[in-house]
Amino acid sequence: MTTTADRPPVRRATPNGAAQRLEPLAERLLGGGLPVRVRMWDGSEAGPEDAPTVHVRSRRALRRLLWEPGELGLAEAYITGEIDLDEDLGDGLRAMRRAMDERGLTPPTPSLADRLRAAGTALRLGAVGLRPPVPAARAGLRGALHSKARDRAAISHHYDLSNAFYALLLDETMAYSCGYWTSDAPGYGPADAQRDKLELICRKLGLRPGARLLDIGCGWGSLTLHAAQHHGVRVTAVTLAAEQAAYVRGQVTARGLEELVEVLNIDYRDIAERPETRGTYDAVSTIEMGEHVGDAEYPAFTRILHDSLRPRGRVLVQQMSRGANAPGGGAFIESYIAPDMHMRPVGETVGLLEGAGLEVRDVEALREHYVLTVDAWRRTLEERWAEFTALVGEETARVWRLYLVGGALAFEERRMGVDQILCVRPDRAGDAGMEPTRRDWYGSSAGDR
Repeated sequence: MTTTADRPPVRRATPNGAAQRLEPLAERLLGGGLPVRVRMWDGSEAGPEDAPTVHVRSRRALRRLLWEPGELGLAEAYITGEIDLDEDLGDGLRAMRRAMDERGLTPPTPSLADRLRAAGTALRLGAVGLRPPVPAARAGLRGALHSKARDRAAISHHYDLSNAFYALLLDETMAYSCGYWTSDAPGYGPADAQRDKLELICRKLGLRPGARLLDIGCGWGSLTLHAAQHHGVRVTAVTLAAEQAAYVRGQVTARGLEELVEVLNIDYRDIAERPETRGTYDAVSTIEMGEHVGDAEYPAFTRILHDSLRPRGRVLVQQMSRGANAPGGGAFIESYIAPDMHMRPVGETVGLLEGAGLEVRDVEALREHYVLTVDAWRRTLEERWAEFTALVGEETARVWRLYLVGGALAFEERRMGVDQILCVRPDRAGDAGMEPTRRDWYGSSAGDR
């Protein structure tokens, strides 16, 4: 992030400046005036003086956008430092979106004629050339979509970045999912919100000492360890990420939980091939893992959830969703963060769970909680920026800055959500074994909600 002291001297706009040559083309593509102020590598500027300033540092940024127009090209220009904002990235993106909405501007969808004009302008500016190198942090998956091998590579790309990286980013619970923020009192922080989330899940699942829990997509074991240590539950923890499995096994040993926890480094589909898992679990949890399953594969996933439960057993799915008219994910997220992910509106997920024979008993939206959670991760990233860049490099750190800032905005603006969906497998007589109220989940002071 640049500061005022880092800025080059501002030059007077001239008719021949790069900004002035590009402004008509940008306005044609957007359908109106620039929503930001643009400062080019030659010091020329265009756009409203009171808008966020986008600094285009080199001709390579234009060349990159010619080869990769749209969201992905802009993201890669930011990742490589070819484009930057002079102010806080979150404030800048928020202001840009607001300006786009207020002016009724639309993201560019260049026609062939537009591309030819852009190429001509770039040629005159000396920006035409070979395709710039793709940042090393970009995923390069191969093979059939959602094959076991490709899914393992996709999970490894994100979650095997290194345990050291996530230990630096997350709090001591190592929970990489939406927290449950129950207080705004001084001293209440991310670790408290995560513990409150873990306890809420255990209560919704009705966990008791000796119960059996299947934790699919266990991450770094936050729920697995909490359920075993604080509720005496026997847990089978499943993760496809080798780094995560190694970390959880280490924690199980360190906490003396070997008699309660089994850690499996397997694909979730392999669960169905283990006869001892069919109909034997009192509870199943899957916390922000369903986004990685894939659309076509999700019905089979829900059948695994159902078939793993004994009658009257419960399953809790905590999963991100998208707004009805929002794409979810996007080119940047799918190329750099979560390849092959799929999100749907929460109602569609509810329908798929019901289609597997589960009875949906409760849906709790946590969208605002994710804004707080992601903001906490972003603050850690900024406060410890030098440590992150030393660990993973400048480009990867900038990938994560863009990811966390963009994610917080998506939840804030209701383009994305996250929900806890509690289901039960009723017995043949229809008995769900559920308490008549939610009092046990939230405490007696919360009433029956």
